[in-house]
Amino acid sequence: MKGGGIPAASVRKDPEIMKKNMGSVDRIVRIMLAIVFGVLYYTGVVGGTLGVILLVLGGVFLVTAFVNFCPLYLPFGISTRGRKKS
Repeated sequence: MKGGGIPAASVRKDPEIMKKNMGSVDRIVRIMLAIVFGVLYYTGVVGGTLGVILLVLGGVFLVTAFVNFCPLYLPFGISTRGRKKS
């Protein structure tokens, strides 16, 4: 094997991993909550450990909203995306 890379046969391509499972309403709610958490923290309404937890949670909400994928939905088979019209 030249180049020291991973052989193509060993790379697993699983369509279930990172498949979009989040609808637009879900994304909007997550973005709005992240904004509210940030504002609450930076205005000093919430501080300390709770403030840090809310900031981290808001960051997770933003990332999942932008990638259209929630890993917690996967084991339960949840999808908030609309059904495809045929």
